[in-house]
Parts: sequence; C-alpha cells; structure tokens
Amino acid sequence: MDELLQTELIVLAPFEAHHLDGAVALSRAAGWAHRRKDWEMIWSLSEGRVALAGGRVVGTALMTPFGDTCSAINMIIVDESQRGQGLGRKLTTAVLELAGDRECRLSATSDGLPLYEKLGFVTTHRIVRHQGVTGRVHAPANVEWIGSAALPAIKALDRAAFGAARDALHDVLAKEGTFAAIRNGDGIVAFAATRLFGKGEVVGPVVAANAEQARDLLAFILSGKEGRVVRIDIPEDSGLSSPLEDWGLRNEGGVVAMVRRAGGRPQTPAVQTFCLASQAVG
Repeated sequence: MDELLQTELIVLAPFEAHHLDGAVALSRAAGWAHRRKDWEMIWSLSEGRVALAGGRVVGTALMTPFGDTCSAINMIIVDESQRGQGLGRKLTTAVLELAGDRECRLSATSDGLPLYEKLGFVTTHRIVRHQGVTGRVHAPANVEWIGSAALPAIKALDRAAFGAARDALHDVLAKEGTFAAIRNGDGIVAFAATRLFGKGEVVGPVVAANAEQARDLLAFILSGKEGRVVRIDIPEDSGLSSPLEDWGLRNEGGVVAMVRRAGGRPQTPAVQTFCLASQAVG
C-alpha cells in the first residue's frame, strides 16, 4: 500500500478518480486547455500522485507507462500559491518512483528545465507547438482514413518509431479519435491520429519515414477541419513549421524534449516520429 508523504500541511497521495475535478480546476487556473474528458483519457492510461492541502488538489503528476521499458512523465502542475516550496520536485520524484526501471521521457518548459536536469534528465531536442484556426488545405491523394482493423499495423509501426510499446494509447485513440494513413501496396508505411482536445482538436502522434510523408498526413487531416482550432506539436528541425503556418496554425513557442535513462532501454528508433508521446497523451 502506498505510504502517504507529508510536508507541513501538504499530503501526497495516489491520484484517484475523485481527484479529477480538482485536477481540471488546477489546470484551468494554470491556463491549460484540457477538458475533464482529456484528463480522464490521460489518467486512464497512467498512475499518478496528487498534492492535497486540506483535501484540495494543489498539485498533480502522472506517469504513463509504455510497456515495461519506457514511460512519459506528464501533467505536472503546482498551484500558484504553493510554488517555490519544492512541491514540484516532490511530485516528480514520486512519479519517477512509480516508473521503476523504465526510461522516462517528458517535455519541459524553461521554468522546469533546471529541476529536471537535477533529477537526471537530459535534452534530446526541441518541440514547437503550432495552433490556430485551420484555413483551406488541399487534401493529397495518397492519404486515406483507416479503421480499427488497421490497429495491429499501426502499433507495429509506432513501436519501431518510438522504441517502446504504446498499444494501450492506440487502443484509446481508436475509440476517441481517428487515424489517417499512407499505404504502400497493402502495407501501412505512415500514419497520424487526431482527436478532440480542449476547445478544438489535436493531431498526434504522427509516424512517418520522412518530412514529405508527414506533411501529406497533416495536410490530409487539416483539409477536413477548415475553421476549426487545431493543435500540432512537431520537432523544431522537422521542416514542417512553414506549411503549418501557411495553413493557419501559428507558432506558439516550444518546450524541450528530455529523457532520463534507466536499466530498461527501449530499442533505438528506426523511423522518424514527428509528434511525440507527450503531445499524444498530455
């Protein structure tokens, strides 16, 4: 049974269903777009900790496992009234313990970067967020919508790209959203997922062999979303920022992708993943 950790009046406890409303209120106060349904989706895939002050949620952190070798650390939020007291470190340390021997990946803001570096994370690359009202986009002919029957192929392609099994994530995405894909004969060689998120929609993950395939996937998905708010996170060096801006999705700045190695190492990615796990689950 998890032992409660207490520092003065703040108690760390397992994140349970009855904490969801408090987590939503906390994220809204922080300016995040997440709906309760977005929180429910992430929480359903994760283990976590909440910080409680008199029963009120004043901090959250989640660990989303991807098989036995990898995890995403996400949804780390501390109430403004509790910042500067080490609570973010305590929450992050608590979910790192939940990760056990897994490699841990996260996306860090400039404010969080020093903490994560102290906890053993190192920078891998920079991620840029594009968001806005989608304009008119031409749909390329080489992309199509695919159904849940294609999930085994999607999972296999994603596993090769990401280096760990995100099967549970794709099962949820198949229920909550839709997949688009590029085929080569009977086989799927690239795919992207899209689902409702916040006040609009989010696209990701996107797995493609090159920038041209990724661009075609994004164009196809955006072609049906004219006038809708869409968010897409991409690696800064992907070469996709210019077309996304042309399609109405402005550059809103970025975060730093970081990794903390552990004993269980995912296989080396063989395919370029243009949208990362953090964007897909958080």
